[in-house]
Amino acid sequence: MRVQKAENVNKALEFISSRGVKLTNIGPEDIIDGNLKLILGMIWTLVLRFTIADITEEGLSAKEGLLLWCQRKTAPYREVDVQDFSYSWRDGLALEVLSYPYTSRADSDTRCALIHRHRPDLIDYDALDKGDRYGNTQLAFEVAERHLGIPQLLEVDDLCAVDKPDERSVMTYIASYFHAFSSMDQAETVSRRVEKFADLMQSVWISRNDYEKRVQVLLENMRTQVVSWASASFDGTYQYAKSQSVLFTEYKSTTKRDWVTERQDLVSLFGNIQTKLRTYGLKPYTPSPEHSPQALESQWPALLAAEAKRSRQINAEIRSIKDKLQKRFAELADGLELQLRQFSSDLAAIEGPLEEQQSRIKVMAEELRPMEKLLEAISTAEQDCLDANVEENDYTIFSRQDLEFELELVQQAVAKKILFIENQIVSRNMTNLTPAQLEQFESTFRYFDKDETNTLSVSELAAALASLGIVYSEEDIDVIHQQLEEEYGSTSFEAFINLLVDITEDQTSAEQLREAFRGIAQEKNFVTEVDLQLAQLSDGCVRFLTQHMPLARDQIDGGSNEEMGAVLDYERWLDEAFQSP
Repeated sequence: MRVQKAENVNKALEFISSRGVKLTNIGPEDIIDGNLKLILGMIWTLVLRFTIADITEEGLSAKEGLLLWCQRKTAPYREVDVQDFSYSWRDGLALEVLSYPYTSRADSDTRCALIHRHRPDLIDYDALDKGDRYGNTQLAFEVAERHLGIPQLLEVDDLCAVDKPDERSVMTYIASYFHAFSSMDQAETVSRRVEKFADLMQSVWISRNDYEKRVQVLLENMRTQVVSWASASFDGTYQYAKSQSVLFTEYKSTTKRDWVTERQDLVSLFGNIQTKLRTYGLKPYTPSPEHSPQALESQWPALLAAEAKRSRQINAEIRSIKDKLQKRFAELADGLELQLRQFSSDLAAIEGPLEEQQSRIKVMAEELRPMEKLLEAISTAEQDCLDANVEENDYTIFSRQDLEFELELVQQAVAKKILFIENQIVSRNMTNLTPAQLEQFESTFRYFDKDETNTLSVSELAAALASLGIVYSEEDIDVIHQQLEEEYGSTSFEAFINLLVDITEDQTSAEQLREAFRGIAQEKNFVTEVDLQLAQLSDGCVRFLTQHMPLARDQIDGGSNEEMGAVLDYERWLDEAFQSP
């Protein structure tokens, strides 16, 4: 039996040696005979080799590395000061702190610190009685074995009942904590690695979805815009074409810029996705053809081409409308000018009996109404041009103002022609007046009819009569004017002629007028401008007489004098005005 035991122990020792463990001064017999010292030495060698030797911390290994690990784990606890593997573990606080994450604490001790440092949920460190070494150590042993799977290799007395705990025993036990927490750290590292990779893939997935959605939206928006422009039409008005121009300008300053920015952002996003995948050695992202950067790049030139075409369409439409507005205005303006020119020619060519002329002119006056309507259309066409910012027109030389002025002239000519013929009819019917008298009275009426209304006001009537040598007081003139208004409706040419007929027949004769002029001339056979002014004739009457009476050139050289003014031959004027008996 001893031989068999020796063979078995020898196989074990050979296996230990094959693992690189060097055993000195121990053989199978020592183990069979129970040489406690040699056996304990071998056990320590095994513990040191398989439990402690592979411990490393910041370049330190075995004992130094394990000590540094304990110091770092318990550093946040001021009451715990690990300096060795004997005295520092007597109070049990250090064991409890090891599983507690770092927080600043004002009251910490030693043995429970190891557990509390990593698993704060297992020990309420703040509630520990820091002076109860036995209780703290026993609690650390129980928690470590029950919850951390660390077997209790020591007794409480091995730490608390001796002055100096066995260093090798403490190292062996503490090494179990190191390996237990290292396994936990490795598991956490694996979890973190998986979680990190999952986060990476999730972020890539989110970025890919975001890229694809945004690419799809951008492509759809661009295609929709291109189709919209292709199917767009104009209604032929400048206002609509201009509104389309405004919308196009707004598109370029807002929507287009948003798309340019989005396109650049999508290119950057796609590049960032690929860079992130390459960084972690992952397969590159290959989007579907409809979401690829190539699809975006191929659609962009199509958008730019459609945009350029739309711009040309709008500009061409605006130019076409402006040209049509110019031609329309020119057509109306030239047409009215031609009508006015023909009308003036027809008006000047009127001949025949006065009544026929009168009828023809009244008909022509009615023909002016369509021309007035045409001028209104021209004004509307001009406003359309102004609304379209058309200020010059190369298709015509006429403006609305030109045509309006010409139409007013024609209207005035018609009115004057009508009055002239009416006056001629009145004059023709005055058989008791000489032609010279009719001419003189007509010229007098026209001269004082300043506003060309074919009527005379009170002051105009007084001046006209005075110019003919017929002077009334203001009261008499008012009465005469009122009588004419009541009888004829106004002081018209007919009323003026009839008044003069009455005056010349009943009151005034050629001889009476000669006597009147001799009185004014102070018996001279001529009268001067000063004489007329001294006779208190009105300024209008004096002006009329000086313009229409012949000069007395035989009396004074030149017929004028600086002191007397014009020298007038009233005798000859009266002879010409009155028919000889």
